[in-house]
Amino acid sequence: MAKKLGIGVIGCGNISKAYFSLAPLFRGIEMRACADINMDAAKARAKEFKLRAETVDGLLQADDIDIIVNLTIPAVHYEVSKQVLDAGKHVYSEKPFVLSVKEGLDLKARAEKKGLRIGSAPDTFLGGAHQLVRELVDTGKLGKITSGTCHVMGHGMEHWHPNPDFFFQPGAGPVLDIGPYYITNLIQLIGPVKQVAAFASTPAKERTISSKPRAGEKIPVNTPTTIHGLLEFENGAVVTLNTSWDVWAHGHAPMELYGETGTVFVPDPNFFGGDVRFTEDSKPVKKLPKWKHPFGVPNEMHSQGMMANYRTAGLADMAVAIAEGRPHRCSMELALHAVDVMTGLLRSGETGKFVAMQTSCDRPAALGVKEAKELLAKKN
Repeated sequence: MAKKLGIGVIGCGNISKAYFSLAPLFRGIEMRACADINMDAAKARAKEFKLRAETVDGLLQADDIDIIVNLTIPAVHYEVSKQVLDAGKHVYSEKPFVLSVKEGLDLKARAEKKGLRIGSAPDTFLGGAHQLVRELVDTGKLGKITSGTCHVMGHGMEHWHPNPDFFFQPGAGPVLDIGPYYITNLIQLIGPVKQVAAFASTPAKERTISSKPRAGEKIPVNTPTTIHGLLEFENGAVVTLNTSWDVWAHGHAPMELYGETGTVFVPDPNFFGGDVRFTEDSKPVKKLPKWKHPFGVPNEMHSQGMMANYRTAGLADMAVAIAEGRPHRCSMELALHAVDVMTGLLRSGETGKFVAMQTSCDRPAALGVKEAKELLAKKN
């Protein structure tokens, strides 16, 4: 595919740097412009990455932009994505895609009317570690998955993020902010969810920022920060999902899946790589050898050491899929079903009742070694 689709970004905050930095790894896309309601922020990012700074309206009208990446705060994801679609452009949203099923269905209708595509993060499930687990599932090494556990717990974002306010408002919290990585990975491994139940609490009504430049400032907490949930999948599997920003330390694995003939220990779905451990029947648990998946290769230094980071893979897959006329993996249907699950958990936490899902979806196509290499600008 010779033609590259032009990419514009709305929202030049923290996460935009990852998109701009990693986009050159992939074929089929070219970052061309960025916009923000704060024009100074747009100009700063544009200068940093040699792009064009635009107003939001200017970006929506730009002839050389085919897909707009929506990196605004969750509370305005729907409104911004609606503007993009109404302007006749494809949209790829940061997670969570929207904050309600109603919003998602409206965007779906708008896209279908104009023949446009919608995609959404997270794309970490395309990473080498998680696709290795997918290979175990698809080849029957685990047998049918019957249950599992997920734990994503820490002590909030106020310790590192320069402006953590929105994390503690409706539309964020641990389920909607971190939950997408876990729930999306569960859906791609097990399939769609049938119903959910949850308990939710808000132990602290305000938080004190300890990160610069606002250290010492107090911010209100208006959404639950501890949610213990239970997911029943359409295939009958039952998985526990515990999310919290009220935990200083714990000893739980990020994700474990239990099958009829084996168990797999899945690394943190917030990242592309990591060690996959597996056991068949009662045999000792062993770490599986790394397979030659390009999205599992460490390429970025973090506080934990070198890690694999291939964010933008989902955007690239969407661009290539548009050209090839095939479904893209980080699809609207997948993202909307994850939103259905997450908002269902919050609703259950409020009402104390089981919540049935309003949506369903197919599992996205697996991304094997060959398919992943074909997304890269330079074949490995």
